[in-house]
Amino acid sequence: MAEREIRRIRARQINIKGIVQGVGFRPFVYNLALRYSLSGIVYNTSSGVSINVEGYEDDIDAFLSELKENPPKLSKIDEISIEDCDVVGYKGFSIKSSKADEGFVPISPDMGVCDECVSEMMDEKNRRYNYPFINCTNCGPRFSIIEDIPYDRPKTSMKKFPMCKLCNDEYENPLDRRFHAQPVACYDCGPSLKYVGESTNIDPIMAVAEDLRKGKIVAIKGIGGFHLAVNALSHEAVLRLRDRKNRYGKPLALMMKDVEDVKRHCHVSPEEIELLNSQRRPIVLLKKKYEFEGVSDGLDSVGVMLPYAPIHYLLFKYIDFPVVMTSGNISEEPLCKDNDEALKRLKDIADSFLLNDRDIVNRIDDTVTSWKGKSERVIRRSRGYAPEPMVFKMDFKPILAVGGYYKNTFCLTKGNYAFLSHHIGDLDSSKTYMYYVEEIKKYMRLFKVQPQFVACDMHQGYLSTQFAKTLGLPVIYTQHHHAHVVSCMAEYGIEDKVIGFSYDGTGYGLDGNVWGAEFLIADLKDFVRAGHVKYNPLPGGELAIKRIYRTAIGFINEDMNFYKDYLKRFDAKELEIIKAQIDKKINAPLVSSMGRLFDAVASLIGVKDTVIYEGQAAMELESIIEKDQSYYDFTVSSDDQYVVDTSDILRQVYSDYKKGVSKGIISARFHNTIVEFTAYVALKLGEKYNIDKVVLSGGSFQNKYLLENIIDRLSKEGFLVYSNSKIPCNDGGISLGQAVIANYRMEV
Repeated sequence: MAEREIRRIRARQINIKGIVQGVGFRPFVYNLALRYSLSGIVYNTSSGVSINVEGYEDDIDAFLSELKENPPKLSKIDEISIEDCDVVGYKGFSIKSSKADEGFVPISPDMGVCDECVSEMMDEKNRRYNYPFINCTNCGPRFSIIEDIPYDRPKTSMKKFPMCKLCNDEYENPLDRRFHAQPVACYDCGPSLKYVGESTNIDPIMAVAEDLRKGKIVAIKGIGGFHLAVNALSHEAVLRLRDRKNRYGKPLALMMKDVEDVKRHCHVSPEEIELLNSQRRPIVLLKKKYEFEGVSDGLDSVGVMLPYAPIHYLLFKYIDFPVVMTSGNISEEPLCKDNDEALKRLKDIADSFLLNDRDIVNRIDDTVTSWKGKSERVIRRSRGYAPEPMVFKMDFKPILAVGGYYKNTFCLTKGNYAFLSHHIGDLDSSKTYMYYVEEIKKYMRLFKVQPQFVACDMHQGYLSTQFAKTLGLPVIYTQHHHAHVVSCMAEYGIEDKVIGFSYDGTGYGLDGNVWGAEFLIADLKDFVRAGHVKYNPLPGGELAIKRIYRTAIGFINEDMNFYKDYLKRFDAKELEIIKAQIDKKINAPLVSSMGRLFDAVASLIGVKDTVIYEGQAAMELESIIEKDQSYYDFTVSSDDQYVVDTSDILRQVYSDYKKGVSKGIISARFHNTIVEFTAYVALKLGEKYNIDKVVLSGGSFQNKYLLENIIDRLSKEGFLVYSNSKIPCNDGGISLGQAVIANYRMEV
């Protein structure tokens, strides 16, 4: 004891950057300091968390070790700086008021309600029994309620709810789970529910349950916006929802009560269960056991999520069936977030409404993800994931990357952060475009980014590209498929050259044609097009993307006589027009596209001649695959580039179809052929350029069979294979690729 007392008191100034606000970081620091008998202060800044501690050196070292190794579970430490400083002589340890500075801090995504809060909510003796807005430091809304940083209650939509004494006591008690939990509330002081509809039940949750049992459509205000809910087991109710919402064909997401309910209706792996149960609570694509008529017809999978808001848990106390939970909007418009907005825009869709008076500041859709190729593969990155940034070793210039046209996201870079936005959607409606522009301004303000450059797609027809040109900043144009490949390279920190296979629907090519099945030699700055799938005409252009028999006719145009029986299925006059378009090269752009190749096969073997949404034919082709290891012969020419000829492949596909080979076997053989020619080209390019890294990106790699088999095939050939995981491989990821390319292009 005497030896300890003669040791000198030391002081350290500790600054922490990362997701360290709204996640219980200050109370964690407070309790940690008490444990190691340290004095000092901790407070939030606009840059992160600032800590000043005083005590014996071994205690400070132990404090720092614990801080780094076991921080709060929702936090993410990106950087810690530690400096010696003068001893002030603090009496005890305290949490101080936040201080604004010139910095910025990442904002925590919204997180699902934690088990402790659910347990309290289900406890009849607890004062928050059945309270639909229960939360604590470890869970609940974050990004959806924040107006500005630092993250404090006065800068959230909770500012209009003054805390009662009991909630305030919890909020100010460093030993309480709700210490400085900004959305903390209860029946006496917090938000409340309001039911609007025909039910006479005085309990809003029970009224909604009653409506759902009757097959009614209910608009439910959630964390990031409204859902439209209906009984998933009622085919009639699901079709009525589709009709009113103008959402035909596209799959709908389901919410199920718990994992046991999921197991009854779907095949689910341990990894998929882990995704479902994670606090991010995404929609997870699962193989179906039960058909769910009208939900995802023609597909072998369905998107499923578990309850993540308290209101969902309460609802499932009164219903015993899965519920469709789809975005509360008219198709292709932004998600509704405000009560008046929902009552107006959804009045012709919903039969009743479950409203609440906690404002949603930032609307945000549900994330869609999957488990493929031994990794999570995010398809739509939103609630629970955004706006968590990517952190890089390199320093970025302040850049705005505006993304693409479909599945739009944008990306802002600053320092070593890349802020990839949440899912915005397709920029084909004025409301979505206005929302897109508003969100860019909001992110710039929240993260204090003033872009010096803007990166965009080469396609001059994209609204995102047109917007980029209005900003008065230097514009860096990026090629669509290069951006796909670089999005994956950035995710894995790859800086050297790679062989990139970019497979998707369409993207503007350097030669003015439509690209979509590209073999690239790429780095983070530039690329060489080393090959592609053979060009074919697309008669009708955009029209052929929905009427996919037009695509098929374009792909078989050099051998029409062989396909005469196929052509009998279509109107003779339209066939003449299509042939004239091809012959005269009128509105028949040349395409090298994996998505269009899938469309052609789907039509040739009678799976689909028209589609309602992008990718439908490819998804249905994947869904019917039967077990078969064989593949079709293919030809690859290798003059200046490696070009895969589709003609022979399609002839073999159609020959099998005419022989009566099952569509499932044909689909398997077709998929296997893509795997084989990809491996063939990879081997040739690997040898030619001495590269052993392969990157797979583009929307076609959402196909589980294709992705897993190409990864397996190339890995066996000795390649290191990478494909997008946390960043979508579809157009939702290209803004990150654009930003990285622009940063390297602007190097002086």
